[in-house]
Amino acid sequence: MQISKAMADLMSAQVGNELGASNQYLQIATYFEGESLSKLAKFFYDQSEEEREHAMKFVHYLMEVGAEMSIDAIPATKTDIGTAEKAFEMSLAWEQEVTRQIHDMVDLAIEEKDYASQAFLQWFVTEQVEEISTMEGMLDVVRKAGEKNLLMVEAYLTHGE
Repeated sequence: MQISKAMADLMSAQVGNELGASNQYLQIATYFEGESLSKLAKFFYDQSEEEREHAMKFVHYLMEVGAEMSIDAIPATKTDIGTAEKAFEMSLAWEQEVTRQIHDMVDLAIEEKDYASQAFLQWFVTEQVEEISTMEGMLDVVRKAGEKNLLMVEAYLTHGE
């Protein structure tokens, strides 16, 4: 194995974290679809797919470096979405947590002088800047529009296509 067991364990855990995020975004997408807000639903369906892609990047890297992988149980999604604001608050909190997890892996890679993992993880560091910026921006838009004006948010998302 080309990386430490500690790094392989963190990355394996991250596979589960990313799949959990994918499931949560899928849950949020279905909430918006149930509310007939198709653009918000699409936004979260796309986020769900993106998180799955992130999980697969970790899987492929772990296989490439000859590490063993084990995915822990993935917790059930939160189903009490309730509002668009709550959906984006949950999403922002999640992306902030993922950023912390990625930084923990980077810290370990630096400590272990694991240059390959540092290079691999740099993509995720950059990606998390984008993810947090997107969720902060969308939360701001939703707050400005208010729950009664979510069709304006739908129009906003249409112009971004």
